[in-house]
Amino acid sequence: MSELRRESLRNVAMISSAGAGKTSLVEAMLFAAGAVPHLGSIAQGTTVSDFEPEELHRRSSVSTSLLRCSWNHTTINLVDPPGALNLLGETVMALRAVDAVILVVGASSGIRSELIRVWSRVKALGLPCLLFLNELDKGGASLDGVLAMCQRDLGIIPLPMSLPFGSGVQLEGVLDLVQQSVMTSRTEIPTFQQMPIPENARRVVGDARKRIQEEAAECDDRLLEQYLAAGELTQEELINGLRLGVQAGTIVPLYSGSAIKNIGIVPLLNAIVDFLPSPMDRASRVPLEGLHPDTGEAVSRRAVQEDPFSGIVFKTLIDPFVGRLSYLRVLSGVLHADSTVFNSSRSSKEKSGHLYTVLGKKHTVVPSAGAGEIVAVGKLKDTHTGDTLCDENAPICYPRTVLPRPVLSFAIEPKSNADIEKVSLGLHKLIEEDPTLEFSRHADTKEMVLSGMGQLHIDLALEKLRRKYGAEVMLHMPKIPYRETIRTTAQAQGKHKKQTGGHGQYGDCWLELAPLPRGEGFKFESKVVGGAIPRNFIPAVEKGVVEAMHHGSLAGFPVVDCRVAVYEGSYHAVDSSEMAFKIAASMGFKKALEAAHPVLLEPLMTVEVEAPADHIGSVIGDLNARRGRILHVEARDQTERITALVPMAELLTYATTLNSLTAGRGSYAMEFARYDEVPRELAVRIIEAHKVETHAAAH
Repeated sequence: MSELRRESLRNVAMISSAGAGKTSLVEAMLFAAGAVPHLGSIAQGTTVSDFEPEELHRRSSVSTSLLRCSWNHTTINLVDPPGALNLLGETVMALRAVDAVILVVGASSGIRSELIRVWSRVKALGLPCLLFLNELDKGGASLDGVLAMCQRDLGIIPLPMSLPFGSGVQLEGVLDLVQQSVMTSRTEIPTFQQMPIPENARRVVGDARKRIQEEAAECDDRLLEQYLAAGELTQEELINGLRLGVQAGTIVPLYSGSAIKNIGIVPLLNAIVDFLPSPMDRASRVPLEGLHPDTGEAVSRRAVQEDPFSGIVFKTLIDPFVGRLSYLRVLSGVLHADSTVFNSSRSSKEKSGHLYTVLGKKHTVVPSAGAGEIVAVGKLKDTHTGDTLCDENAPICYPRTVLPRPVLSFAIEPKSNADIEKVSLGLHKLIEEDPTLEFSRHADTKEMVLSGMGQLHIDLALEKLRRKYGAEVMLHMPKIPYRETIRTTAQAQGKHKKQTGGHGQYGDCWLELAPLPRGEGFKFESKVVGGAIPRNFIPAVEKGVVEAMHHGSLAGFPVVDCRVAVYEGSYHAVDSSEMAFKIAASMGFKKALEAAHPVLLEPLMTVEVEAPADHIGSVIGDLNARRGRILHVEARDQTERITALVPMAELLTYATTLNSLTAGRGSYAMEFARYDEVPRELAVRIIEAHKVETHAAAH
C-alpha cells in the first residue's frame, strides 16, 4: 500500500437512528467520490454497505460495514454501524475506530432515542462532529425544526453550512455557504455543477455566511483580530477557523440535502476533508495511552509509523467458508501482512494473515497498514473484539470499551437432539462476532439461555445461527431459579434397614436442621459422641444431606441457608455401609425439612434505570407495580437514575415496557443482589404451577 500522509486520511463513523437514510447517504458519498459506478438502492438491495442476507431481507443495516473512498486527494474510511437501539454494541465499538462522526438526521423521523443514546457516547469520547439533515426532498421538512430538536435533545446549536435550494419535491440542490454557490447534481452520473447564487437568495446567504464568519473568528484570537479589523475573513482563514472550532467541539456544522437524489453530498465531502481531524490531529488532542500488560505502568504511543505497532480490533466476522476476519484500527507503527503480533489482552502471540482494505463485501489485499489506517486482518485465531494487538517487544494494552449489558433473555431449545452441538458451537462463534450477546447453561434450571439487547438482537442471532451453522432452536421464557429454605429448627430420624440375604443394609442417624442468615448457604457439622456412628460414615451422612438438598419439599427447588447437624444414630457392625448412611441421611433430611416450616425464596436484582426526567414518575410507578423497592433516585443532566431492588420474575419482559414508558429513551442494567422470601399468596401459585408442570413432564 502506498504510504498515506497523516494529513490525507480521515476515519469517520456514520451515526443515526434507524430509518434516517444513513445507508443511502453512504451510498451517495461513495457514488459522488467515484468509488462505485452506480447509485445503489435499499429497496432493490443494491447498496454497497448492506450485503448480509439479514440486511437484504429486512432492508436495514444490522452489522457494521467498512467503506473506503477518496476525495480531494484524501482517503476517507467510513465506518457504518447499524442504527437500531438493539444493536448499540456495534456502534459503541465503531466509535473506538474513528476520529470523528457524522450524525445523520432524517427530516421526517427527527432525532430519536437511539441517536440521543449514542450522542452521549460521542460527547464522552470528545469526537468532532458534522451533522447532515437528510430527506429534504420530502414534504414538511423543516431546517428550523431540526435546529430546535438539536438544542433540546442533544444540547447543541448546529451551524448551518448549506441551505436547501428549492423545497420538497422541487429540491434542486443546496446553497453552499462556504463556497458561496449553488451545488446541483444528478443521480445518473457522479458529477456536480456549481452555479452563482440567485439574486433572490443573496440576502439569506449573506446573513448565514456572516454568522459562519463570526463563529470561525471566535475560535482563534488572531482570526478574531483580523475579523474585527477587516470585517471579514479570507476563504483560507474561514476554513482554518472552522477546522479549529470543529476539532475543539465548539462548532457542529450542519449540512442539508437528500441522499436518494444525490443532493448536498459534495459540500459534506468537502467538510470531511477540510474540517475533520486526521489520525495525527486527533492523537495530539487525545493521546494514545494504555498500560503495560505485565507491570501495569502507563504507556503511550504516537500516531506515527516510526513508533512500535499497536492497534485495536473493533469488529470480528466469522464465516464458515471464508474464515475469520478482524477489523483493526492501527493506532501506531506499521502492521505487515503475514507477521507475528502480540495480543496483550490475552497474553498470546498471533500470526496475521493477509491484510485487506474494505469496501462493503469487496476486499483488496495490501502488503501493510500504517498508523491511522483501518484494515481487515485474516486468520487471527484467538483475537476477539476489543483486544489490543501490538509489537511483542513494546507491549501496550489499551482500555477495553465498556459495552452495554444484555437486557432480554430467552431459554433456547434445539429443535432436534442432533442440533445440540451445532447450537452450542454456533452461538459461541456468534458471541465472538458480537460480545453484547451472552450464552450460558444454567445449572439450576438445566436450560440454555441466550441474552441480548432486545427482541431484534435475539432474532438476528437466531437467523445467523440457522444460516451459518444450520441449527434451529425454539424460544421460551427462562425459568426463575427459585430456592427453598426453612424458618424454624426441626429434628428427625432417618433410618435405612434392608435385609436381602447375605449382607444387609443398615444406617441410622438423627439430624437437626436450623435456619441460617440469608445468603449463608449450607453448613454441616457432627455432634456425634461415644461412637454412635463411626467417624468413617460421617462423610456419607453429609453426602446424603447434600444430595437431598437438591430437591426441596415445596416444589422441588434446591434448599439453601440451613445448618444440618448429625447428633445421634446407630450402626451394625456387618450391615452398615456408606451407601446405607447416605440413604438414611437423605430420608432424615426430608422429614426434618417438612417439619421446619419451609418457605420459597426468589432472586432479587439490583436494577439501575436511567430515564428522561419527564418520564421518571411513570418508571417509578411501574417498578412499584413489579414489587420493586426504590433505593434512591439520582438527578443527572437531562436524566435521572433510579436504583431499585426488583424480583427477577418481574423483569423478564422489562426491556419492552421501559421502551414504551420512555419513548425508547430509557435504559437499564441489572445484577443479582440476593434471595428473599416470596409473598405467601404468590408462593402458592408458583408451587401449584410447578406441580402441574412436573406432572405433565412425567406423563
